[in-house]
Amino acid sequence: MAEQKYRIGIGYDIHRLVEGRELIIGGVKITHEKGLLGHSDADVLVHAIIDALLGALALDDIGTLFPDTDPQYKNADSIILLKRVYEKILQRGYSISNLDSNIIAQNPKMMPYIPKMKEILSKVLELAPADISIKAKTKENLDAVGESKAIEANSVVMLERKS
Repeated sequence: MAEQKYRIGIGYDIHRLVEGRELIIGGVKITHEKGLLGHSDADVLVHAIIDALLGALALDDIGTLFPDTDPQYKNADSIILLKRVYEKILQRGYSISNLDSNIIAQNPKMMPYIPKMKEILSKVLELAPADISIKAKTKENLDAVGESKAIEANSVVMLERKS
């Protein structure tokens, strides 16, 4: 891998909403009648961030690194997976400059939970909350997300080589 000063990565994830699961986004348990379906805790925001971090360094994606065929990741806490990926960033001599993310959900409303998400992510990623942007969007009742059948997230991250 070329030793570049800056590297940018983009991540995306989507999970179906189902009954009988907790809704966890950005490490925060959200009160809702449905949760996200997935092998791990299905934290759509953290999964998008993980893929953005991995993409910035041209590493494997989340599904390759933490396969859903491996029982050790069954119901895994995505924040722990994020910590493991962040360690890879540090080992390669980079730090995170900033993180920009969108959570796209028709329901529930995300805005009340965003400050806690930023607090959790800032601790894990050693970033000031001011360097983390999380925005809440809807799909204006269009497609599976707009029909409250799924929640998606995307994320962009900039890494900077440490001096």
